[in-house]
Amino acid sequence: MAAKLSGAPPILAHKHYTTPSAFNPENLLREARRQKKIADGLIPEICLLDPDGDMVRTLVANGRAQLHPAWACYHTQLYSFSHAGLTFGIVGCAVGASFAVLIAEEMFASGCKLLISVTSSGQIVPLRPPPYFIAIERALRDEGTSYHYMAPSNYSEADPSIIRDLDGAFADFAVPVLTGATWTTDSPFRETQPAIDAMREEGLLAVEMEAAALYAFSRTRRKPVLCFAHVTNQMGRIDGDFEKGEADGSKDALDLIAIAARRLQSRYST
Repeated sequence: MAAKLSGAPPILAHKHYTTPSAFNPENLLREARRQKKIADGLIPEICLLDPDGDMVRTLVANGRAQLHPAWACYHTQLYSFSHAGLTFGIVGCAVGASFAVLIAEEMFASGCKLLISVTSSGQIVPLRPPPYFIAIERALRDEGTSYHYMAPSNYSEADPSIIRDLDGAFADFAVPVLTGATWTTDSPFRETQPAIDAMREEGLLAVEMEAAALYAFSRTRRKPVLCFAHVTNQMGRIDGDFEKGEADGSKDALDLIAIAARRLQSRYST
């Protein structure tokens, strides 16, 4: 019979937060370039994660996005496009903490200098009817990936200076943009009512699947990351839920991103 596990659960055991990783994205990308015969090159300095894929699908359908020749990821395609006078790289459908951070690692290893994520989110506190956005200042760590990057704690936090830089940026924006905390979960179909009630009592505004891990990555790797929750639904508990806006919400999301990128220009411009 196998020995019984004891001590900390595996997600918290054998973590050495100050020890360098044995497997680096640069090495994986080196081999991917060799195998795929991709020349060395840099992706755009501002990159986007689009977990729902709405922005990518809209951009491609309108002929505005092209596959970027320098992207060597085994799992995804990165498109480049221009919007509001800025050039972006974007990866769609990187859903969940682990996938989002894997792509974030590879983006920064490939030339990214600022990463912005806009993820569809479920409403917890009914502040107003969806859709609207939340600039996430901290996220509850109810997922696994962040515990590989950062010692246990309740929350991952955005760089406070990034949140300060956005002060007043969306005053004239067509869709409300709030600032607050979210619940990052690994398992959206296990959001029980008692858990939702507890998160509401905690003051968490919405539930999503990536921010806690992306902010833990950001802090550990010292890379600038900003996460927005696009609150689009009440977890399917009303008829007519999940309405995002024009072009499945992609128009508003792209305009939001452009405003944020302008405000954060000092973090990526060379």
